[in-house]
Amino acid sequence: MSSAATTKTTPRRKETAHQKLWSFAFGRVHRPAWMEKPSVPLTAAKAIIILTISISILVPMLVVISTSFASGDQIRDAGGYVLFPTDPTLEAYTTIFSSPLIFRSLGVSVFVTVVGTLLALFVTICMAYALSRPVIGGRFMLMAIIFTLFFSPGLIPMFLMVKQLGLLNSIWSLILPGVFAGFNFIVMRSFFMGIPTEMLEAARIDGASDFRILLSVVLPLSKAVIAVIGLFYAVGFWNSFFNAMLYINDQSLWPIQMILRSYVIQGTSLTADQLGVQQAPPPQSIKMAVVVVALAPIVMVYPFLQKYFSKGVITGAIKG
Repeated sequence: MSSAATTKTTPRRKETAHQKLWSFAFGRVHRPAWMEKPSVPLTAAKAIIILTISISILVPMLVVISTSFASGDQIRDAGGYVLFPTDPTLEAYTTIFSSPLIFRSLGVSVFVTVVGTLLALFVTICMAYALSRPVIGGRFMLMAIIFTLFFSPGLIPMFLMVKQLGLLNSIWSLILPGVFAGFNFIVMRSFFMGIPTEMLEAARIDGASDFRILLSVVLPLSKAVIAVIGLFYAVGFWNSFFNAMLYINDQSLWPIQMILRSYVIQGTSLTADQLGVQQAPPPQSIKMAVVVVALAPIVMVYPFLQKYFSKGVITGAIKG
């Protein structure tokens, strides 16, 4: 018996269609770039880039927070900005929260954000669910909404509309113009269209109405996209200052972002009379403390909703 007959042949691994196509096009020696292990120089370059970007973001935030806690003498010695406060104090924050001006502006921002987000979610959910089902005139309404993504009415028509509705110098002028966003509607509609129709038909056979199906079936399955869209609306309402600049002349109705614009960006100093206190801390620490207070709510809420982004936005953008 020959040695060739006794030699056992090892079975060859079956190639997939993708591997066959790649082998035919580029040969068996080469593999796709995403299958190759990154080299050490490339890994080091990525680490340096990420570290540089992180430092460029974290250092200014650290300066803002440190300056808000620094004392007046240290701010003067450092030339206006402090990296590490040697004698931290809460004087700036105590002044802010005891000031009628800033405390009232925080209340306006909280009211606009909470009420505006709830109204926006209600309108967006109702329209997205209605247009995700077969409805008369649904295609025309969908095209009209998509049209608004490409063409804006402009400032003058918006101002005239708000004026005709009697919303000038009203807190509702900060809410109603932003209760609907076409992009958020499209994402939520796409998510609703991805829900299996068998579940909706089963609920309808059991005698559930459209409103009942929306509350009991659709909304429990859509918590991720609702959380993401709600965060989009909340960030938009909280950071908005342009509507207040256009429609609000009464300083008592200014949101916190208008305080930031007037007293931080434009460099106007907050005096003791404006703050409603007898003696104001250094202007630089007050400004930085206002920045921290304005950023804190979004910074605290965002990490809890971060896990919903990949499940909500990506799924809603792909399906349908």
